[in-house]
Amino acid sequence: MIAGTPVFDLDDVASLEAADAGGVLRSAASGGAQIRATAAALTEDALGRLTDLRPRSLVLVSGSGRAARAASLLIAALGNHTSMPLVPATSIPPWVGPLDVVLVAGDDAGDPRLAEAVDSALRRGAEVVVATPDEGPIRAAAAGRATVLAPRVRVLDPNRMLRYLAAGLAVITTLDPNRTGPLVPELSALADLLDEEALRDGPQNEVFHNPAKTLATRMAQRKRIVLAGDTPAATVVAEHGAEVLLATAGQIATGITLSEAVAAHGRLIDAAGVAAPGFDPLFHDEELDGPAPVEQIRIFVVSADLDEVAARRRLAVFGSDAGLVDAELVTADGEVSARAAGEEEQPGAASQGSELEKLAVLTLRLEMAAAYLRLLGSRPATGPGHYDGGNY
Repeated sequence: MIAGTPVFDLDDVASLEAADAGGVLRSAASGGAQIRATAAALTEDALGRLTDLRPRSLVLVSGSGRAARAASLLIAALGNHTSMPLVPATSIPPWVGPLDVVLVAGDDAGDPRLAEAVDSALRRGAEVVVATPDEGPIRAAAAGRATVLAPRVRVLDPNRMLRYLAAGLAVITTLDPNRTGPLVPELSALADLLDEEALRDGPQNEVFHNPAKTLATRMAQRKRIVLAGDTPAATVVAEHGAEVLLATAGQIATGITLSEAVAAHGRLIDAAGVAAPGFDPLFHDEELDGPAPVEQIRIFVVSADLDEVAARRRLAVFGSDAGLVDAELVTADGEVSARAAGEEEQPGAASQGSELEKLAVLTLRLEMAAAYLRLLGSRPATGPGHYDGGNY
């Protein structure tokens, strides 16, 4: 490799490693480590104060960004199955009291809103769990009165949603083991599953055998991309993927529901053809005429549907516009569903458990794809990056 050569080939491992001085690949691959850290906290009885509690509600007070998105994912996937309501909030509701449990999560230990939420919930007698850095005003507000699930694995900002997902799962399964326990993956097993995905997505694996590299390659072929979810929970992951693409790779994308994408199909076709009003795909040959003079749009549909055939059938509407707008399914590998189904024992549990597992896997895959997109075209760094988590 010639020093200073940009990365144009995702299969050039040496160029990728040289360009990744900031450790974006390592950070994106650390989802399993973040979940395993929460599992370790459980083995240390970090949530022992919640055992045998039967709260009136679990209030999820979140900072902006990844913590709020993790709360939305938990509510979308489990909200209809818990014996207690899951209540999203940005501050402590006036009715919270000794019968409730409050989970406060966020990246900023100095956020006055979160610190006030911790203090207010404790003063009202609620049981409080804090999933923020153990420092600053929040640490002072907790002051030994709240349970703290401090981060143990250092990652870049865009890669923190799985940490908050793990904290929420730990609290929910501790409070409601009989109803939600069978519906969610055990944290250590989920961490193993994400580590397996990170290995498949590693820079040493070629594009053809690498789901994240394949996804990044497909995204790089379009300047305009849309991420759509086919369920409320999948939509949360799509929105997170769009935010990570922007924050990590500078790729402008949007996260919406699949129904919204279908409804906008006609307008998307019109927008894609604006650059070439007289373009007729029937008489255009790219080998003779060059690339099509249109701004094609690609829709990536995030899905955890166990019936992949049914999921693909919902994409059929995007096949009738001569390639101006196309769509492809982004789903976890089949062995995830098989593993979840093999581990569950109660009727109906496999579908819910595997949904969360597949969505966690897709979260990591989207974050890895964003990291590869960032490295595409970048030059090897000449100095150290700001992230000290190490290379892949």
